[in-house]
Amino acid sequence: MAIVAEIGSLAVRIPPDPAGLATSRHVGRDFHRRGWVSRQERRRGLAVKSMRIAERGGQAPESGSSNGHLYPSGTFNEREMVVASNSQRKTKIVCTIGPSCNTRDMIWKLAEAGMDVARLNMSHGDHESHQKIVDLVKEYNAQSKDHVIAIMLDTKGPEVRSGDVTHPILLKEGQEFNFTIKRGISSENTVSVNYDDFVNDVEVDDILLVDGGMMSLAVRSKTADTVKCKVIDGGELKSRRHLNVRGKSATLPSITEKDWEDIKFGVDNQVDFYAVSFVKDAKVMHELKDYLKRCNADIHVIPKIESADSVLNLQSIISASDGAMVARGDLGAELPIEDVPLLQEEIIRRCRSMQKPVIVATNMLESMINHPTPTRAEVSDIAIAVREGADAIMLSGETAHGKYPLKAVKVMHTVASKTESTISSTVKHSIPAMVVQAASGEDYSQSQMSAMFASHATAMANTVGTPIIVFTQTGSMAILLSHYRPSSTIFAFTNEERVKQRLSLYHGVLPIYMQFSGDAEETFSRAIKFLLDHGHLKDGEYVTLVQSGIHSIWRRQSTHHLQVRKVGG
Repeated sequence: MAIVAEIGSLAVRIPPDPAGLATSRHVGRDFHRRGWVSRQERRRGLAVKSMRIAERGGQAPESGSSNGHLYPSGTFNEREMVVASNSQRKTKIVCTIGPSCNTRDMIWKLAEAGMDVARLNMSHGDHESHQKIVDLVKEYNAQSKDHVIAIMLDTKGPEVRSGDVTHPILLKEGQEFNFTIKRGISSENTVSVNYDDFVNDVEVDDILLVDGGMMSLAVRSKTADTVKCKVIDGGELKSRRHLNVRGKSATLPSITEKDWEDIKFGVDNQVDFYAVSFVKDAKVMHELKDYLKRCNADIHVIPKIESADSVLNLQSIISASDGAMVARGDLGAELPIEDVPLLQEEIIRRCRSMQKPVIVATNMLESMINHPTPTRAEVSDIAIAVREGADAIMLSGETAHGKYPLKAVKVMHTVASKTESTISSTVKHSIPAMVVQAASGEDYSQSQMSAMFASHATAMANTVGTPIIVFTQTGSMAILLSHYRPSSTIFAFTNEERVKQRLSLYHGVLPIYMQFSGDAEETFSRAIKFLLDHGHLKDGEYVTLVQSGIHSIWRRQSTHHLQVRKVGG
């Protein structure tokens, strides 16, 4: 296989280069070395009527000039090429919907402020209240032309919680305090827990964390139904507080009976994603995916990495899933807190290498639950997640029950956008192993060829400085392009509503629904007109047009075509 690029009147053959596929940065440098676009020529301006790249066997066709130079006479001139000045934020924002923002007016305002995914936290509320939110989001999507909100259902999971108390209990350092599996107990020194095996799971000298570590107690002894502790760090114990044992996971099933009821609710309402709490191993993911297959439900599954077991089984869990969420609250409770930033970086790296989306969650703007401005550390936290390559960053209590939900979204949008503007297009990004393997062998699978093409398409778009337009029925090429992190926006046109919804989570992708006609050129023209009408492009700008995929739209065979076109010229 060779990739043939036609620029102006000359064709140039680019053979697969194993070394050149190591990173998109390398590919970009390779283009410069071969003479695609020198820095001097980029400054002078580029006048390109059309570029085409197609996968073919054999030699590149001869076309036009035979002098061996890449820039034949007339290909370039002194006129400045207009490059799309697209400032679309690429890192997506997930907002948890709750009492502070569950009205029609607030859903619309959150969407306008930057929300890309609406999260339903099934730990709170009932199906009736969540149904209202689903209906409002779908109403918004039906009215919006160029912005879509995906719906993520987050399962409650097997949480171990303390029982109800009549009033907050003040725990003081050094005080003795007990947890019992007897129901309905609430006194100044003993409260119930909701987990019958709590006594069996806990050992003497274990450290119990309450509310993610807001309070901590050391286990001193046990009886048949009670765990006796000594308070290390005190505080106010309120009703139904979350309990963790540092370094251990409860022996509860990852998906509870309540979770299965909520999952069915998600199937009935065609949500786009499940965020699955307290996943311990890949078996849980396979079980849920089998259930969804039986239901004929096209819903992607995102495991929340938040337990000691999930870290041990990280590779297999991500392999069996459609992405991952770095749920730092419980992760920092079950594991040493100093490990959390290292684990965050590792989870992002693994997801990126496996071409799967990754969400960073918990405490990102925690102070904005009660205050109108964030701490400087929180701003840095957002910037770090963006620079590490997260597809999405998440707000929990900040939007669900905080005092300033809109301000929190705006802060997250502003910080992410500013950080992205400082990331060079030549920043080294990981390339899937399949690309390097394919480049070193003789046989190419369709997925390998698609990955190689996405790498070259990204390098081309970055080199000439254009946004990308991709046409997709399954979303696969848009997702591949997303993971190579092109500098500009990926406008993903699809004729499948479910695909449009799902692509809202992916870095840099702006999904747009459009029916495809049998005439490719007519479809291209309608897509460009849409982008012009909605202010995403201007006359005279250039775009990189990608027509690709195993399931080809206008071709009988799976082939890949890449063009650089001038808009309106």
